[in-house]
Amino acid sequence: MATVSQCIMALLGALLCLSTPVFSVSFTYTTPRGFFLQEDPSLNSSPPDYTKISYGLLNRSYPTDQSHSNNNNNSSPTKPPWSRFTDYLTALNRNNRNNPTNNNNNTTYYKLLYLARHGEAHHNVAQSYYGTKCWDCYWSQQPGNGTKTWLDAEMTTRGVAQIQASNVFWRDVAPAEEIPFPRSFYVSPMARTLATANLTFASLPVWNGSGRFKPVVKESLRETINQCTCAWRHPRSRIAARFPDYEFEEGFSEEDDLFTGKTIESASAQALRIKGFLDDLFENDESLVVSVTTHGVNINPLLGVVGHPNPRFNITTGQAVAMLVAAQRVEGEKGGVGEPPVSAEVCGVCGPVG
Repeated sequence: MATVSQCIMALLGALLCLSTPVFSVSFTYTTPRGFFLQEDPSLNSSPPDYTKISYGLLNRSYPTDQSHSNNNNNSSPTKPPWSRFTDYLTALNRNNRNNPTNNNNNTTYYKLLYLARHGEAHHNVAQSYYGTKCWDCYWSQQPGNGTKTWLDAEMTTRGVAQIQASNVFWRDVAPAEEIPFPRSFYVSPMARTLATANLTFASLPVWNGSGRFKPVVKESLRETINQCTCAWRHPRSRIAARFPDYEFEEGFSEEDDLFTGKTIESASAQALRIKGFLDDLFENDESLVVSVTTHGVNINPLLGVVGHPNPRFNITTGQAVAMLVAAQRVEGEKGGVGEPPVSAEVCGVCGPVG
């Protein structure tokens, strides 16, 4: 049986592979402000349901409003807020491409990201039931409790209902309000996120006659790599059998080489792998509107990486947040693994019985 120190060394090696750059480029990120309600930290104690507020886009003017009005002989501000935002996003990137003084090092790239957290899963319920201390040192390290299983946890009935509401939002509300539909989709390899993305998008009418929902499964979007069996993922072949239309990033392994069950990924290492995802996205995907289905423990670090004004936004299960991200390329090596993982605490059976 491997010792904790051996597990730490193995995880460091795997994290190095996860974080090692394929391209010698990196990006610096900022979040342009004044676009979304969720930028306000006062909302964190009672975060709004994104399906009720159309992702929280503020009804504001844009520099492109007047140009659109001049070109079309109508009043652009009468267009829906999301339509005007999309005009602005398109213009931001068009201006970069058309500016002959721009090069790779001084061009700013803009994308609209929809960051979605999976619906409630069995480990979420169990953690609340047992309490954080007892959950962390004992129950999280078990595959379940004999009644429920949280090994690569699936969604609960409540979680499924949360994501069905997201599906209705994208089916009915988004088209009516001209909310731009994602052109690229990325998803964590955990069962709950894979199912969340599928339930949200796969049945939408947009796919009728134009292909099928084919998100890319990304290892860098997975749960915090810690002692919880909910952080272990199934083999690639099983994921492919369950979601045959899903695509895998290059190099996605058959087995989960990152999970040891004995160590906890550091916050700095997790932030670096999230930044690695963003660097890869901005380097290799030209889509302006991108959907990312992942975990709350990744969304908050991502908000921090991009300089969001409210990086601690409380994103509950089944919820999502939209944001405009600006990126500038920086030449030179990227990557790193951050601080090393630490050993997980272990204790005996504890908490409520039954």
